[in-house]
Amino acid sequence: MNLGEILTNLTGTAVTIGWAALFVVFVVVELGTFQLVSIWLAVGALASMFMSIFGLPFWSQLLVFALASVVLLIATRPIVRKMLKDIKPTNAELDIGKNANVVEEIDNRHGKGRVCLNGVYWAARSYDNKVIPVDSVVKIMQIDGSKLIVDKDGD
Repeated sequence: MNLGEILTNLTGTAVTIGWAALFVVFVVVELGTFQLVSIWLAVGALASMFMSIFGLPFWSQLLVFALASVVLLIATRPIVRKMLKDIKPTNAELDIGKNANVVEEIDNRHGKGRVCLNGVYWAARSYDNKVIPVDSVVKIMQIDGSKLIVDKDGD
């Protein structure tokens, strides 16, 4: 049995249930990610499910699913990008630009170095690969995971 025969033998109810299942899957995925991508696939599946209920051919259901999903995704993507730009920085990101005290010599070649920032000790690496001695005051340039990337000159 080839794909064409399988699709021909599907009953209207089976196809409708299939679109409904896809709709539920896409909604659940969207609820887990909040990226506003799979929600448009869910809308496409919902439109195709209604086409199936009214007995329209399967090829037209697939076409509507693809077109509705793509058009909605393209039309709403700029709006979603604007919404995602308004995300507030985390507390760690707010530490960029602050000063910290070196409590263990920072030497990138040997993978060592620690600083103290607001009473919290962090692993630190030099921004420009220079060795930074203990008791130096450094500026936090960026954060790489759990390491602060610091610069003695703060430039």
